[in-house]
Amino acid sequence: MKKTRVIVMGAAGRDFHNFNMVFRDNPAYRVVAFTATQIPYITDRRYPPQLAGQLYPRGIPIYDESKLAELISKHRAEQVIFAYSDLSHMEVMHKASLVLSRGADFRFLGPDATMLKSRKPVLSVCAVRTGAGKSQVTRYLSEMIRQQCGKPVVVRHPMPYGNLAGQEVERFANSQDLSGYRCTIEEREEFEPLLDRGAIVFAGVDYEKVLRAAENEGEILVWDGGNNDFPFFRPDLELTVVDPLRPGHETAYFPGEVNLRRAHVVIINKINAVDAAEIRRMEAAIRSVNPDAVIVHTASDIGVDNPSAIAGKRVLVVEDGPTITHGGMPSGAGLSAAGMFSASHVVDPRPFAVGSIAEVFRSYPHIGPVLPAMGYSLLQTLDLQETIRNCPCDVVLCATPVDLRRLMTLDKPVVRVSYEISEQPGAPLKKIITDFLAEHGCQAVRAEKYFT
Repeated sequence: MKKTRVIVMGAAGRDFHNFNMVFRDNPAYRVVAFTATQIPYITDRRYPPQLAGQLYPRGIPIYDESKLAELISKHRAEQVIFAYSDLSHMEVMHKASLVLSRGADFRFLGPDATMLKSRKPVLSVCAVRTGAGKSQVTRYLSEMIRQQCGKPVVVRHPMPYGNLAGQEVERFANSQDLSGYRCTIEEREEFEPLLDRGAIVFAGVDYEKVLRAAENEGEILVWDGGNNDFPFFRPDLELTVVDPLRPGHETAYFPGEVNLRRAHVVIINKINAVDAAEIRRMEAAIRSVNPDAVIVHTASDIGVDNPSAIAGKRVLVVEDGPTITHGGMPSGAGLSAAGMFSASHVVDPRPFAVGSIAEVFRSYPHIGPVLPAMGYSLLQTLDLQETIRNCPCDVVLCATPVDLRRLMTLDKPVVRVSYEISEQPGAPLKKIITDFLAEHGCQAVRAEKYFT
């Protein structure tokens, strides 16, 4: 039987999941290569035989996406599967045009082909753009689950940037596990705040195995999305976060618009950062594509652990990395906190950046006078440390969810910035989640068995 020759375009996440779900054991196809982009240090390796299955005893090579046209010709590829997230619709179609110009089909795999069915109820938290506030919402839901159902179990969208065979299924219960799996700063940004709140977190590469492991530990599972991708598990309740600081993006980015159209509940976050007219515009945009969704509002409240250390000082602002890079935001909560707490001056880190950090600023010229907390490798983490040390500041204002002091030695005081959601009067989101938990058998009284 003639096999259809396939290339999967990805960024070390959905690409592997789509392969596992559709192609791994399918003799009708031959996946000749993965391409990778968006995340540094994930090319020039192989999807290992242990994960690729019996049809791929040598594994599958992973190339930089810049070689895509060459790979289509070399391997006579007939289909190219697009499998990563947070690109504008125009960017996606430019990539489609490149593929089609070389004669191959350009293809998407949808939710029905790629979502796993859980034996446990699933809440999903996704967004229309990176940096909209998914993590804040996940933390909020986790606390409600802890109160009603016991220990929350969160499954995070994959970030397998290291040894793929060793990351097939990852279980995180404490900070020691982060070191055990050699997590990058970007992984720690997602895992550390949940672990600090008593959650069990799962991630990995083979999400059917991840799901089965998670089902053994939680009565309710929370899917914590990455970028603006849609879930790998079939949700019983889908929540999508939209960002009024980026008006128009809710229907202009892939696959964020998919999440918006699928959502049962749409959360307009950061309402304390925009005026009422923008919130009304956002509500109209949501209703134009998903009139049946329940719309709720949340504020993103910014706090710091030592306000007096900021007032009148020169501060270096360190922000969440993905939000400031491929998320497209020029700054985040850190720069806002610098103004709120009366810093005298914000030090621009660009003249002091070294190595891979300097390259980040060249690759993302939209970034403002802030330092994205990039650490996809040990070398990049060292470059980040040196850049911080080079900056002539009095205080490092750290708005990444990671406590950088656990990873590097800094010669300046660090003030940490927090950002958590708060609800509008009546707490409609809390009511929706509380009702969902009760519907699926989680009553507040049941939590007693976890705390006696």
